[in-house]
Amino acid sequence: MTTVERTQVFLLPDLGEGLSEAEIVEWRVAVGDVVTVDQSVVEVETAKAVVDVPCPYAGRVVTLHGAAGEVRPVGQPLITIAPLDGGDEPAGHATYREEERAGSGNVLIGYGTGHGGVTRRRRRPRLVLAPEPTDAGPTDTGPTDTGPTDAGRPDAARPDAARTSVGATDGTAPGVVTAPADPARSPAALVISPIVRRLAREHGVDLTTLRGTGPGGVIRRADVESALAAPTARLAAVPDPHVALAPTGDGDVIIPLTGVRKVIADKLSRSRREIPEVTIWVDVDATGLLETRAAINAAAPDAPVSILALLARICLSGLRRFPQLNARVDTEAQRIVQSAGVHLGIAAQTDRGLLVPVLRDAQRLTTAELAAELAATTAAARAGSLPPARLTGGTFTLNNYGVFGVDGSTPIINHPEAALLGVGRIVDKPWVVDGQLAVRKVTQLSLTFDHRVCDGGVAGGFLRHVADCVERPALLIAAV
Repeated sequence: MTTVERTQVFLLPDLGEGLSEAEIVEWRVAVGDVVTVDQSVVEVETAKAVVDVPCPYAGRVVTLHGAAGEVRPVGQPLITIAPLDGGDEPAGHATYREEERAGSGNVLIGYGTGHGGVTRRRRRPRLVLAPEPTDAGPTDTGPTDTGPTDAGRPDAARPDAARTSVGATDGTAPGVVTAPADPARSPAALVISPIVRRLAREHGVDLTTLRGTGPGGVIRRADVESALAAPTARLAAVPDPHVALAPTGDGDVIIPLTGVRKVIADKLSRSRREIPEVTIWVDVDATGLLETRAAINAAAPDAPVSILALLARICLSGLRRFPQLNARVDTEAQRIVQSAGVHLGIAAQTDRGLLVPVLRDAQRLTTAELAAELAATTAAARAGSLPPARLTGGTFTLNNYGVFGVDGSTPIINHPEAALLGVGRIVDKPWVVDGQLAVRKVTQLSLTFDHRVCDGGVAGGFLRHVADCVERPALLIAAV
C-alpha cells in the first residue's frame, strides 16, 4: 500500500448549531510538518466564534485544503495527513521557544482530550517582518500582521503589499510575511509572540524602531515595555490587523461586512423585517435593589452578587408569570412556541462585536449560581473562549446598556426570540417618596416585545412586575 493510499483526510467538522461553513483565519501547520493527535492545526472563524480545530490524526501534513481567508463548507476536506515511516522527520522542521503563549482558548467540542474550555492554546510561532513606513503615507504598507490577500481583501489591489505564504514551495517558510526589498526602508522587525504584536499595536509602538534582546534579535515584551517607558519612544499609528480597513482616494474607509459583524447585520435586519416589535418603558426607583444587593454581599463577601444577577432573577420571576414572552414564532408552521425552560441571553459587548451568550435553563439556578455563571460567561465571551453552542438557542435576552452611560434605548429583538428587557444607567434623581421629594437611585427599564406573541396587557404586566420587584425586592420572595 502506497503512502497516498494510506493518507487520511480530515473533513471540516460540524462546529455548532446552524453553522454550515467557516473561514480559515490562520493555519497552525504547513505542508511537511509533523502533527500529533489532537494538535490544533487551523484557526477558523464561524458566524459565532473563533475556533481552534484539532486534528484527530497523527502524521505528516500532505495537503492544506484552502488558504487563509477562504471559506470552507462543513464536511469538505480540511487537511490531509500521511502516516510517518519509522523515525521520519521532515527536513528543516525547526522549533522555536516562544516567549509567551496566547490564544482565544476555544476548543472544538468532541475533539481533543487534552484541552479544557478555558485552556490557553499553544501557538505555532510565526515570524512577522514589519516594514518601515515610508513618506508615501500610511496606505503604502499593510498591517504588520498581514491577513488574507485574496480578491476583495484590502491589500489585494496593492502589488507591493506584504504576502503570507501557506505551504509555499519556493523555500519561503510558511507563516513568514515578506515585503519587497526597498533600500529606503529600515531592517524589518522580528517578532514571534502575538502578545508582543498586540501590545505594540494597542500602544502605537513602531516595532521597526526597536532592537530585540531575544535570541537572534527577536523583539520581546520587555523591549516593547521599555519603549513605552522611554520618553523618546517613537510611536506610529499601526492599523489593527483584525479590522480590515481600506481607505479610498476620497478619504472614505471601507470595512468589509464579514464574520461576526456580517452575522450581526443579517440577524438584526431579519429581526426588523419579520418582527412587529413594540417598546414600552418605565422609570423605577432602584434604591431598594441596591440596598438588597449590599446586604447580600455583606452576608456572603466571598460570593458577591451583581446587579445584573438580581435583574436576571427578577426577569425569571416575570417570565414564570408571563410565559408568553419566553417564546418564538414559527412562521413556517404558523404557530407560537413557548419554551419550557428559560434560556437567558446576556448581551455582551466584545472586541469582535455584540455577542449574546446563553445561560441554558437559567430558571434552575439560584441567585448566587446566576451571579457566578453570569460573571464566568461574560468573561469567556469577551475572551473569545465560548464554543459556538453557547451563543445560540436563547429564548429571552437581558441587555444592560446602562454600562454605556445611557438612560434608555429601543433595542432590536434577538431573532427568533420574542422579547428583550433593557436596563439604563442608575443615577441620582429627584423622586417623590411618601409625598416628600427625595434623592433616589433611579433607572429606566424598557421592554421590546414581538406583538405577534402577546398584546400590550401581557407586556405591560411583565414590565410592571419587573419594576415592582426592582423597587421592592421582597416581592421576589412572595412570587416564589
